[in-house]
Amino acid sequence: MNTSDLDAINAVSAGKLPGLVGLVITNGDPAHVEGYIDVREELLAPNGFLHAASIMALLDSLCGYGAMANLPEGAISFTTVELKSNFMGTARDGRVLGEAKPVHLGRTTQVWDAAARREADGKVLALFRCTQMVLYAR
Repeated sequence: MNTSDLDAINAVSAGKLPGLVGLVITNGDPAHVEGYIDVREELLAPNGFLHAASIMALLDSLCGYGAMANLPEGAISFTTVELKSNFMGTARDGRVLGEAKPVHLGRTTQVWDAAARREADGKVLALFRCTQMVLYAR
């Protein structure tokens, strides 16, 4: 994937939740989407640690970009119908990397797995799985 393709993907985030959390897509391959967010004050919980919702926004967005890139013929979009996360760590600063991979790419549903890691030491912060319902025009 070339730089202009990544620029186009990242431009879609502007003014939407992925843009607000600062998501940057670094790999838009439909079979392995990667990106990151930089930890900043606005993404922290009141206790000073990265808010769980910030990590969820990172991982759900990566899965969403992957789902859009893998829509079956005739589909017009998708929506998340289920998600689950397990948190094993957190961050107070630095960069959080995310990656998402498809587990199932069906005609009516997609299932995606994703993980978030601290860039500084590679520690897994969260594991994530979501199910996307594929949408068709009526």
